[in-house]
Amino acid sequence: MALDTVLDRFAPGRTCYLPGATGEILALTDALKADPDRMAGMHIIGCPLPGMNATDYAALHCDARQTAFLFPPASRDSLANGRLRILPLSYFGAARYLACDAGIDVSVAHVAAPLAGEGKRASVGIAADFTAIAWRAARYRIALVNPSMPAIKRAPRIDLAEADLVVECESPLVEVPKVSPDAVGKAIAGHVAALVPDGATLQIGIGSAPAALWRALAGRRGLRLRSGLASEDLLHLADQGALADGDHVAGILAGSRAFYSAMAERDLVRLADTLETHDARAIGLERGFFAANSALSVDLFGQVNLEWQGGRLASGAGGAPDFASAAMASPGGAAITMLPSTAREGSISRIVGRLDTPTVSLPRNLADVIVTEHGTAHLRYLSIDERAEALIAIAAPAFRDALSKSWRELRQAMN
Repeated sequence: MALDTVLDRFAPGRTCYLPGATGEILALTDALKADPDRMAGMHIIGCPLPGMNATDYAALHCDARQTAFLFPPASRDSLANGRLRILPLSYFGAARYLACDAGIDVSVAHVAAPLAGEGKRASVGIAADFTAIAWRAARYRIALVNPSMPAIKRAPRIDLAEADLVVECESPLVEVPKVSPDAVGKAIAGHVAALVPDGATLQIGIGSAPAALWRALAGRRGLRLRSGLASEDLLHLADQGALADGDHVAGILAGSRAFYSAMAERDLVRLADTLETHDARAIGLERGFFAANSALSVDLFGQVNLEWQGGRLASGAGGAPDFASAAMASPGGAAITMLPSTAREGSISRIVGRLDTPTVSLPRNLADVIVTEHGTAHLRYLSIDERAEALIAIAAPAFRDALSKSWRELRQAMN
């Protein structure tokens, strides 16, 4: 079996980078599940995404360990028993860590077969986020060449001549179903679209409202993408003539096989690693950068929770801090946080007096624009009392009196 030569490089005490997101090597995860003793003493490092990747590497063997930067819910047991180590870094911070401080012994790159005329230079395919970074940092390099991986023309290349081991292996690609926005998501997207002018540069996250936002922007012109992710909805904007000619940049593609093939053929997006896609200093120099991301809850100070749901860890901060910082520095830009006003069929307000979560994902100094289905709150230059008033105004009507009372009690406690 071709993958046996890859698994032969697994040994106790070694740290191995394995790609996550849509770069996950499903054939390799299946091989590890079939032969879990290979994981004895191994330390896996990577960035699996909640809702996209479901392999708990640390659970494959009692002596295995894993380091991640977001919390994948499939790894809850490993977190509970201390075998999953979560580093609370933003995406850019995670990239710096992998580049400089992770001590990677073995890096596995998931690549396409080299195109004609490119010699041994292989495209990293649909996921450019961390592969090239880990490749440069590793002591031993393995290239897994997948005939099913599309060779995205403007994606980072690795030189197979630099590999210590090259293995060809057919593996299915990670596919991400399209999100069907609900009525609340469409209402939120409508408010956000009204803020985005022609010629804006966009970063759009994942979820119901972000999915609806792509379509709500179809009437704009000259839009540019600068994001961690490009989804199938980007093709809709392109077909509607909303996108500018020129450089659209993303870290990964997330969609169906048909979408990946279309992106390879149309050459619409340049894929880049996270050191570029999440560089807040560079992005913040661009005019009109708008970052639009979902949240789980927001308090009356403008503090944002992206990670905790029902008292349990559900995700991580991810790239949101990087993009919020960039958007607030960008002349004419905005950091937009989107969330439904309620949860659990309207029984809980997502706008709360004060967050009761163990951590805050975005502090109040990165609070800019908050949007629910009930409207938009522009917080950047508001006082603490003005912020509370603006947020209460976009909360669900049934909770506004209680929020007003909560704020009065908080203000009294501050005096």
